[in-house]
Amino acid sequence: MAARLAIGISACFFHPDPRRTVFTGKTLQYVEQSIAHWVQSQGALALMIPSPDGDTRRGDVTVDHYAERLDGLVLEGGSDMWPGSYGEEPLRPEWSGDRIRDAYETALLRAFVARGKPVLGVCRGLQVLNVAYGGTLYQDLPLQRPGPLFHRSAQLYDRNHHQIEIVPGTRLAALYPGLTTATVSSVHHQGIKDLAPGFVVEAVAPDGVIEAFRREGEVFVAGVQWHPEFHVGDNAHLLDGAPLLTDFLAACRAA
Repeated sequence: MAARLAIGISACFFHPDPRRTVFTGKTLQYVEQSIAHWVQSQGALALMIPSPDGDTRRGDVTVDHYAERLDGLVLEGGSDMWPGSYGEEPLRPEWSGDRIRDAYETALLRAFVARGKPVLGVCRGLQVLNVAYGGTLYQDLPLQRPGPLFHRSAQLYDRNHHQIEIVPGTRLAALYPGLTTATVSSVHHQGIKDLAPGFVVEAVAPDGVIEAFRREGEVFVAGVQWHPEFHVGDNAHLLDGAPLLTDFLAACRAA
């Protein structure tokens, strides 16, 4: 029996906040349950990768040690990216993003790719990939690219759905033979503006926003703007996330 794959998931951060009632002055690192359970749905072990940096740092552990031990990396969703990472100032204070998490996830990405380990970005993760390789983002789609399509609803959250169009001839199209359109769970207000060099678009929303891409090259680097981990239960009518995960895990085993 083949050994189980060990898949690292990047951490989300709660930084010290005096408004919190607990852990006021502490940094919390966590993983959202649904993304861990999605990775585990095909038998892989899901392991959160804590950032080794911070004011309580001890020892000599680096992100490269995790890239050496683990079989692949999932960059999960979460906070906005810091606009300074793609040469812009925040248009509003609340869009300043998480500069610390940006640096941590970019370092993780580079460490895994350097070792030939596959990387899959989900929602924010797709945006991290784009910026890390030289692309830019819309800081707010409704403001900078207004249109009839809602990519995020605070009230509906994971029940905010819209269609995507799968680009023919791409790897994503091969994973879903015969399927040209699908419905996905959308929870983002930022999105790709300038596509990073070396990436191939694999799906777009009806308003033209890029919803999936893949980097050309020997190492598996791909991302989706939607949340395949939310496509279960009452949302089971949405695009099945299993082929996407199967493809990623197969690349991890091959690497």
